[in-house]
Amino acid sequence: MDYSSYIKQLLTLTIEEEASDLHISVEHPPVLRIERKLIPLVKVQKFTPQDTQQIAFLLMNEDQRNRFLIEKELDFSYSFENKARFRVNAFCQKGTTSIALRLIPEKIKSIDELNLPPQLHDFCQQSQGFVIVAGPCSHGKSTTLASMIDEINHNRACRIITIEDPIEYIFHSDKAMIEQRELYQDTLSFPRALRSTFREDPDVVMLGEMRDPETIATAITAAETGHLVFATLHTNSASQTIHRIVDSFPGSQQGQIRAQLSGSLLGIVSQRLIPSLKKGVVPACEIMFNIPAVSNLIRENKIHEIPLVVETSFELGMKSLDRSLADLVREKAISLDNALSYSLNPEELRKLI
Repeated sequence: MDYSSYIKQLLTLTIEEEASDLHISVEHPPVLRIERKLIPLVKVQKFTPQDTQQIAFLLMNEDQRNRFLIEKELDFSYSFENKARFRVNAFCQKGTTSIALRLIPEKIKSIDELNLPPQLHDFCQQSQGFVIVAGPCSHGKSTTLASMIDEINHNRACRIITIEDPIEYIFHSDKAMIEQRELYQDTLSFPRALRSTFREDPDVVMLGEMRDPETIATAITAAETGHLVFATLHTNSASQTIHRIVDSFPGSQQGQIRAQLSGSLLGIVSQRLIPSLKKGVVPACEIMFNIPAVSNLIRENKIHEIPLVVETSFELGMKSLDRSLADLVREKAISLDNALSYSLNPEELRKLI
């Protein structure tokens, strides 16, 4: 098999079909994820162990191949003929190689083009503070983050530094000066790269993901000391995001983290991508701003009361996930069944509808 030609065909098909993901695994044909559904290419032969390993190695450079052989899993990005980029995860299962490729479009869509809430424009206009984009895996957090960073890029003369694993969207400096750093290629760790930003004169810092207490603490400190910091976290709601941040620290440090977070946090966007009744997916978003009432609840360790504040502060621009889902159902953008399946409180959603 001409593996180079074959992988080009698969990547081209992924782009043409507007699939979000391509999966390559032994004893399966290629599988595309389109509008959140897995579509196997049944007329294509199933992969052998040699096929998947050869394809994986074709996508990697020599350093990545050596790391994969030692670590048995690897995240990296792959640029395909100036048509698109892919975020790739290669991993071992039952002694064979599997590959998951996430399509990253070449063009960064704007907040409005993505049908995201207009409140996100407010975060882009701030000069300092902490903005977190939360949600489950594969629900568009990186795309939302990229749209906000690119809006700043086109509107403000400032310096932006991103720290990613791997680099996903490629930003082209406009009014802003943008530096993109990739884990292992440009830095050895998230905490180390983030600490270095204090000496690199950034106005805006974007963290691909907060993975450990050291990264979280440094990010909060950066937001406190005059930087606008954007980051993602794999959580299901604004209140759960705050719980996750606080609980990642020992009990003796949690009071201090709550105090710092209550002062530096600007807001949290928690999102889901819901299958549309027309085509593709549409975002449903919980929006929480760190108003005085929220700040007090964080400081006083009454985080469980935050959802009520979000629900009752609609006039201030806040929105619960259930209210967002209810609006999409009323607009006939998504089905009621899908809304209920993504809701954290189906009974409350039925009342809102």
